Amino acid sequence: MTSITLEPFTHNAKSCIAIKFPYNFEAKEYIKRFNGVYWTKTHRTFYIYFDEVRLENIKNYLRKGGFKLLNDTAKHRIPRYSKGTKVELEPLNTEKTKVYRHFLEFLKGKRFSKSTIASYGGFILEFLRFTGKKPVNELNENDVRYYIEWAVSALNYAISTHRQMVSALTHFAYFYPACSINVEKIYMPKKDKKIPIVLNIEEVLTLLQSTNNLKHRTIIAMLYGSGLRIGELINLKLSDFDFKRKQLYVENAKGRKDRYTTIAESLFPLLRNYHNTYKPKVFFIENPKGGKYSPQSIRAFLKKNAESAGIAKIVTPHTLRHSYATHMLEQGTDIRYIQELLGHSRPETTMIYTHVTRKDLQQIKSPLDNVIKKLSLRDNDNKKLTIS
Repeated sequence: MTSITLEPFTHNAKSCIAIKFPYNFEAKEYIKRFNGVYWTKTHRTFYIYFDEVRLENIKNYLRKGGFKLLNDTAKHRIPRYSKGTKVELEPLNTEKTKVYRHFLEFLKGKRFSKSTIASYGGFILEFLRFTGKKPVNELNENDVRYYIEWAVSALNYAISTHRQMVSALTHFAYFYPACSINVEKIYMPKKDKKIPIVLNIEEVLTLLQSTNNLKHRTIIAMLYGSGLRIGELINLKLSDFDFKRKQLYVENAKGRKDRYTTIAESLFPLLRNYHNTYKPKVFFIENPKGGKYSPQSIRAFLKKNAESAGIAKIVTPHTLRHSYATHMLEQGTDIRYIQELLGHSRPETTMIYTHVTRKDLQQIKSPLDNVIKKLSLRDNDNKKLTIS
């Protein structure tokens, strides 16, 4: 019988559980089949991301495979990091682990996306840990308030994260009515009204030209050229491309909506070169092992390439989508068509780009320009007044 040790450790600023055992081919192959197991070259071990449900699942899986577990990680305080801040909370007890597991099933039953389940589940997991040994039935809006105050202060959450946290707690209160949380007393902060960061067309071209890696250049070109979200790009399949009609089929996008968007004709040679070089099998962008590409990898190389290109703005995958929409509006495309191409449910969402277009702004003259022009014409028709 192979013995396995489960040890908590931190990897890439995330709490993980290392799965350590004397090398055995059969054991290795069995562990690899568990959904959610990864390998790290840095620590040279298999691991899972930690939460009490994942830990319980891997233990049951290993016992089912006939392995002997040598230690009990449930007794450890396992830290996590948020924006560099180390947080240590007590692990969930048996009651709260069961509630947390059922809450995740509740979210899946409501057909929320994987990212929403991960987000809401993370907040409720932290809330249940924060409240310690207090029974779930006795939790009330004061516990919620204390948790939110702690999270916003200690973890420096942004307004958008704060709103997500409140939504998660509201769903939890409806899911578990036995608790004493009054959802009417949970304050929801107002949204930030931020104008999106947009690259000008020269910056987009500079970014593309300074990206030497063919796969990376193709990813950047598609994010901008078709206005895709990062998740939409990662999920693109080869069968989604219709080059004759210059259309791209985006399946099951945000809000579980399908749509068509455009493929820039100028990208055809780049796409052909990429396909002939990397020969993807199923997904348009694949990792070296053939699965979906990592969104973290895209964000990392995009940030690095933007800095190399001398772009001072913060550049994310969504910045390229914002730029696509803004440039479409500036070139005169009807905003209703842009709404369809972006997959927005409401026109109000698309209207934000009217605040950043240069087409109308460039036609508006500052009163300072007007008064200097008038004075120049009055005093000397051939000499322009300056204030430098």
